[in-house]
Amino acid sequence: MRRSLKFLLRPTRRQAVALGACLEDHRQLYNAALEHRRTAYRKAGVTVRYGDQSGELKHIRADDPDGQAR
Repeated sequence: MRRSLKFLLRPTRRQAVALGACLEDHRQLYNAALEHRRTAYRKAGVTVRYGDQSGELKHIRADDPDGQAR
């Protein structure tokens, strides 16, 4: 039997802003990774795998200390 838990978040305004910024950063990162995969396949017929993209995250975080690295 599966059980699920629900938690009600009641963030402060400051926390809500931080959560919103985090969500936006991750949305942009996901969309950029998806576009990278699509473009690579469309132009070169190459499949970019998850492991390849996750390996690049270290460099992305280093280049964006106020965004993905926070």
